Amino acid sequence: MEYKLKDTNSKDAFRYGYLVNKILPFIKPHLPRIVLNMIIAIPLGLLDAVAAYALKPYMDCVINGKNWNIAGFSIEQQLLAMIIPIGIVIFALVQGLLKYTNNYLTDWTGNKISNSLKVELFHKLTSLDPKFYDINSSGLVLTRFFTDPETASKNIINTIKSFIMTFFGIVGLVCVLLYNSWKLAIIGVSIMAIAITPVTFIRKKIKKVSNATMVVGGDMTTNFNETFAGNKIMTAYNLQEMQNQKFEKQIKEQFNLTISLTKRVGWMSPIMYAICSVGIAFVMYYGNHLIISGQMTAGSFASFVTSLLLLYKPVKDLGRTLTDLQSTFVALGRVFELFDLVPYIKNKPNAVKINGLNSSIDFNRVYFEYEENTPVLKDFTLHINKGETIALVGNSGGGKSTTVNLLPRFYDIKSGSIKFDGIDIRDIDITSLRDNISFVFQDNFLFTGTIRENILMGKKDATEEELNAVIKMAHLDEFLSSLECGIDTYVGERGASLSGGQRQRVAIARAMIKNAPIVILDEATSALDNESEAIVQKALDNLMQNKTVFVIAHRLSTINNADRIAVINEGELVELGTHSQLMSIENGNYKHLYEMQFKNQEVNV
Repeated sequence: MEYKLKDTNSKDAFRYGYLVNKILPFIKPHLPRIVLNMIIAIPLGLLDAVAAYALKPYMDCVINGKNWNIAGFSIEQQLLAMIIPIGIVIFALVQGLLKYTNNYLTDWTGNKISNSLKVELFHKLTSLDPKFYDINSSGLVLTRFFTDPETASKNIINTIKSFIMTFFGIVGLVCVLLYNSWKLAIIGVSIMAIAITPVTFIRKKIKKVSNATMVVGGDMTTNFNETFAGNKIMTAYNLQEMQNQKFEKQIKEQFNLTISLTKRVGWMSPIMYAICSVGIAFVMYYGNHLIISGQMTAGSFASFVTSLLLLYKPVKDLGRTLTDLQSTFVALGRVFELFDLVPYIKNKPNAVKINGLNSSIDFNRVYFEYEENTPVLKDFTLHINKGETIALVGNSGGGKSTTVNLLPRFYDIKSGSIKFDGIDIRDIDITSLRDNISFVFQDNFLFTGTIRENILMGKKDATEEELNAVIKMAHLDEFLSSLECGIDTYVGERGASLSGGQRQRVAIARAMIKNAPIVILDEATSALDNESEAIVQKALDNLMQNKTVFVIAHRLSTINNADRIAVINEGELVELGTHSQLMSIENGNYKHLYEMQFKNQEVNV
């Protein structure tokens, strides 16, 4: 299955057997409660039939002063007059108890299934490689991975329970109709069957509108996320009106879709009412004849009419329940499509585990592209010795970041090879490979939590001595001493409460405590002011000691620390050597880049 979530349509929305088999493993652990819940739903569905049936002895016996004969037993009118009111109270208590138990079990099992499904989907989400996040919006991902499981798993138990209650409610009431008069029952049930026929015509319309609504919902979530994350850019460029207009357009689309569904579904009720009224008119006309001719008692007729009127609600509910069930299956179809996503980056059978770097890293005739037939790296070959610091420079978009992103297999190359100590990285266990690489990015992400928790993500079992050592080496000690809670200071989402330099030093400490033999610095100081850069550079110098280092250079100081400089333009390695060697090349790429970009920095230094 492709990574791109093109829309929220599901090809499996009508494959009910397939979807039930898929959801079954999530249902099985809670099956006893679910079965109990469905069993309780049966008497709940039959309660209306009991109430309607009770009208017959009440009308025929209590009101008319007759004894009630049933199954060979005779109950006197006075006793019956006492039993029925008491029965109503007991009936209400039992009904309330059953409803409470039924609703509790529905919510309990629905939430349990929903939580299990969301946990498994989150595991799936974290297993996917960066390409998935590159090509899908955050709103669509959130909708598909969080909202759909909620809709599908919580609703399925409730919908099935409602279906059972409705079904047995209809069966019970139809039995009362047949008991009172099979002739009238044929008329009433036939008319009712005609009344619910329109439900079958709107099933695909509901699916189409449901899918479109999910698309708009995903777009709205993306808009929220972008507004939150990009609030400074929005404010700086006065983009508030643009964002407002975009959101207003999405709200309008959502409204139109909702109204479209209302128009498609809303006409069913008046049609059903009209058809049912015709049926009731026929029943009353023919019922009068049966009473006058002595073929039916007034009590039987009252019980029949009450059953017929009560039957309208479950029949109408059945239509709505089937509609809800279809919407649930649409959501289920979308959910289980996500389980079919297979990571592009995965271990080979018998993948090799490595422990450090012994000799070298080799890029050998590497070709790579993000999009088909749009190469980013072309015939790229580079040999890096253990312990060497190599700077990658070149024009923006030339392939520098791509080169270092290939080392931990964020992406797989199209052809060629990347080898650690002669072993192709595609043959190395992914966890083992990434355990040997530390990253410091230009804009390092800090997770919600304390500074301590963010640093220890590099090594969860680090000792207090190791933690204190990296705090000093990352030049964090002075900064932490100024905080009331020190290293246990809560930094908030994305580390927004810290300055850029402070975030970088926390990220450097995280990389230090990991103590990986390979370090990748992706423009780690480019976004900092001179004062912050000086402190961060000292921390980076400590991080780089005795490591094999890849530096995407932006500042002159990082280039001066490099053993060699690789110049990458348009995805090709065009020059390689020391600073002095490259400067000696007449009309060389590096010399031109240095004179254009770095000379002013050297003067400032």
